[in-house]
Amino acid sequence: MMVLPFIGFAGSAAAILAGRRGIAIGLWLAGLIGTLALFAAHATSTLDLAF
Repeated sequence: MMVLPFIGFAGSAAAILAGRRGIAIGLWLAGLIGTLALFAAHATSTLDLAF
């Protein structure tokens, strides 16, 4: 699941090299939003510790 934002970032880098600025910005923003969403899901999960 965590690979999805990085695919967006890699697509953004490829779009930059291809000269597609609008697509690059869109993919970068999608990767950023995906990263933040996955971080929010990770940071708010509870730890079920039993001692």
